[in-house]
Amino acid sequence: MQVSRLNGLSSNQKKFFAELIGTFVVVVFATGSVVLDAKYVGAFGLWFVALAPAVAVALMVYAFGKVSMAHFNPAVTIGYLVTKHMPKNLLPVYFAAEIIGALLASIFVKYVIGTEANLGANAPDYRFPLPLIFGVEVLTTALLMAVILVVVHTKGLRGFSGIAIGGIIGLDIFFLSFISGASMNPARSLAPALVSGYLNDLWLYWTATFVGSGIVGFIYRKKFAKLV
Repeated sequence: MQVSRLNGLSSNQKKFFAELIGTFVVVVFATGSVVLDAKYVGAFGLWFVALAPAVAVALMVYAFGKVSMAHFNPAVTIGYLVTKHMPKNLLPVYFAAEIIGALLASIFVKYVIGTEANLGANAPDYRFPLPLIFGVEVLTTALLMAVILVVVHTKGLRGFSGIAIGGIIGLDIFFLSFISGASMNPARSLAPALVSGYLNDLWLYWTATFVGSGIVGFIYRKKFAKLV
């Protein structure tokens, strides 16, 4: 049931709970799939790790897109802030909902699914050069933000919004996670890192992701915003 159907809530409260619930589901699927694959020694494979968050994001976009624009991701929130699709005063509402939702998700994963793989925390492969790792994480987030803005610009991409956004997340993970971890989402990286205590790579996912969404946001604002 969409949060917008709940009576007695203000518009901002609806946005908060939509983002909290959506982020919770996305992070459970994204990190839980990694934990399950590690628990069963790779029995599920990369396709499962990529498909699970793709499906979760698609479902949550359809469930809550009309309520909160379905961010579920602080980097996407910053992208929307740059393009002026959301006012500055809503930034704390979105960030709080996304981080709380992600933390609740990691706690759920820890006590219900398992503790393997640092609760599904993102980790880059340092056999690759650091500039490449950083650049790939910027690229994955930029691709996600670009698809999201295509959906926004076309006012829903003729009903394929969730499929398109979930699809690019799955593709990013499938083809690029072996280099950077393909987080694309600071909240998705923060929660398992904090709950598991594995904080080594958190700097990467709280820098590169914002760079990626910010770049695409600025390009959209300069080149396409006036066409809406």
